[in-house]
Amino acid sequence: MYNSSMNKILIADDTKSWLVFHEATIRNIFGNYFEITTAGCAKEALNIVKRNAANPFGIIITDLQMENDFEPLPAGEWLIERIQELKEYSTSKIIIISAMYNIETVAKKHNVECISKNMLVRNELLLKFMFEKLMPFLSEIELN
Repeated sequence: MYNSSMNKILIADDTKSWLVFHEATIRNIFGNYFEITTAGCAKEALNIVKRNAANPFGIIITDLQMENDFEPLPAGEWLIERIQELKEYSTSKIIIISAMYNIETVAKKHNVECISKNMLVRNELLLKFMFEKLMPFLSEIELN
């Protein structure tokens, strides 16, 4: 079932060029369908998530390697754990997009999706396929 928060995306990555890449890729595929917010670290992302609890993000994209404040956990994994504790985000979809070697292990541990940055750079449509997997109604929407 569609609700208004499903068209809200949060992207968390500490590298500005990746934030730009992700946002541009989403815009190239889906036009202006999604309202996109970005965060430059896990702490900032969690603050944004909490501020938007009344109208939560439908999709949250996070890198794993950001600030080192949460070792031994990578910052992105710490962020996922905090989001999954919030009942308002129980239906939100989380996608890890990272170059970290253990991305699949972390994704399986937290029951979230993942895409390797290396694979995404080679085929930006992986993001489209992932979004349509998580939100099947997207494939039926005329976006452009």
